[in-house]
Amino acid sequence: MSHQTGSSWMRRTAATAAVGLTAAAGIVAMSGTAYADTLRVDYPVTGTTYLASTNSTMTLGPGVLKSELDLTTADLTADLELPPAQGQFKQFGVIPVSVTTTFIPEGKTVGKVDQLTGKVTSTSKVTLQLSNLKVAGIPTPVGSHCKTEEPVTISVTSGDDWSIIDGGTLSGTYSIPDFEHCLLATPLINLTVPGDGNTITLKLGAGTLPPS
Repeated sequence: MSHQTGSSWMRRTAATAAVGLTAAAGIVAMSGTAYADTLRVDYPVTGTTYLASTNSTMTLGPGVLKSELDLTTADLTADLELPPAQGQFKQFGVIPVSVTTTFIPEGKTVGKVDQLTGKVTSTSKVTLQLSNLKVAGIPTPVGSHCKTEEPVTISVTSGDDWSIIDGGTLSGTYSIPDFEHCLLATPLINLTVPGDGNTITLKLGAGTLPPS
């Protein structure tokens, strides 16, 4: 597909999406939206993430993904906002552990839209910060700076159900590095949490056009 043809496809898709989103939102005035250089869409987000090292699943959201698509290059940028997530697992399969995980974005999510299929791929960098750690029900201090030594890189790809209007599923895998500044709990956390093979699934709801 040539760049010109691809760009035309993106603009036609954006025009269709803008009409659909506008109708869904009940917005009458959409002048200039369909053929702007960028298309901004907000999606409600929920999801889950599976942590391989602890064999546990955390519920994510509800949050919001604020996206902006360049209709010329098909480049995607976004801000993903998620509330802190509550996690529970059993240390060594016996000792109950609970912890709150906060996702701190490190810059914008960046990605690409396939101009032929509409498939989305994106990468986010987030720092994981832990708080409210309890081991066997006993509060265990971790301080206010307990976080991953470096940002976590999370890459996701849209599923077959993906639609720029209706949203859909984004999924991928990621690794968790070691943690630092967690006081005396640092060795326990690094023995338990870091590792490969973690998965994430995000479910985006129907998109809406944000106020201009």
